[in-house]
Amino acid sequence: MVQSYLLFFFAGLGAFNGLALSAYLLWRQPVTPAQRWLAALVLMLSLRTGKSVVFYFWPEVSKLVLQVGLTACVLIGPCLIGFVRAWVDPQRLHTRKDPILGVGLLGLAVGFGLAWPYPDHLDLWTGPVWYLIQYAWLACLLLAGGLLVRATRRKAGRVPTDGLTSGHVAAVIAGVAAVWLAYFTAGLTSYIVGALSFSVVLYLSIIVMLARRKASPAPAPYQDRKIAADEADAALQALHQLMAEEHLYRDTTLTLPKLARRLGMPAARLSQLLNDNHQTAFKSYLAQVRVEAAKRLLSAPGGGAMEQVAEAAGFVSMSTFYSSFRKVEGTTPAAWRQTAHQASQAGS
Repeated sequence: MVQSYLLFFFAGLGAFNGLALSAYLLWRQPVTPAQRWLAALVLMLSLRTGKSVVFYFWPEVSKLVLQVGLTACVLIGPCLIGFVRAWVDPQRLHTRKDPILGVGLLGLAVGFGLAWPYPDHLDLWTGPVWYLIQYAWLACLLLAGGLLVRATRRKAGRVPTDGLTSGHVAAVIAGVAAVWLAYFTAGLTSYIVGALSFSVVLYLSIIVMLARRKASPAPAPYQDRKIAADEADAALQALHQLMAEEHLYRDTTLTLPKLARRLGMPAARLSQLLNDNHQTAFKSYLAQVRVEAAKRLLSAPGGGAMEQVAEAAGFVSMSTFYSSFRKVEGTTPAAWRQTAHQASQAGS
């Protein structure tokens, strides 16, 4: 009896702590794309293992609980792929649509469950669906490993912008693989082994993380951490693209930490990127972007009054608008507009 209680406590506590860890990953700032995917991955694993604990100790539980667990299991592999892809591409140059695909897959899984519910189609869920989930999970594990190997070669010698190294990512993949193996071989061992493996992996990860944090002194923010040229180019391209597409410069409350969160990198890293690789401070960079936006409005036919131009470009006051414009262009906005219109008329 005591062994049964201990088994339930250890396996159930792992699932519960997984839910808590998932919430913490979403709460901890700044929240990077990789961090969101990791939170989703831990949540799906927690639901899957939680369902195992409930079913092991209460076999008469509603079949809908089993359906929820298997539905979560469908998403474990895709969440792992999303996590690795987000780590490879922290500036989201090629992964902007990944969350949409994830939501779409969730919709398909839920829709399948509504069309063919577990209680009415036991043979389907315990047969083809179960095997499809297991082998799809395995395929995602192999794909994630391949992505990690390729990315590690490309990122050799670089300092991670999101705090995650290839070792961290490899540990996540190995942990998910251990849980998969436990479930896949449950017929030879016990059904509860899957939940126990998740608890073991979760607690070992936390212990190792705390031990390494205690043993390793915090590095200086900029000491020996120059950003590689190709990584800086990609980050600056993502920054310029974000400004151009979403017009963040119009936000009069835009700050360095807020912009860094949108880029998925620490604020100190963004500051270093601008200073070392763009030779400008954040405030100067933002003023330049706003002046360029104002120039586009001033050169357009019927660009509007100066107050409208300043507001549309994100300047909080006319005095700031005039001083920033003169500092960047060496002239006033009105004089620049007149020169631009004269050049346009001469060209036509």
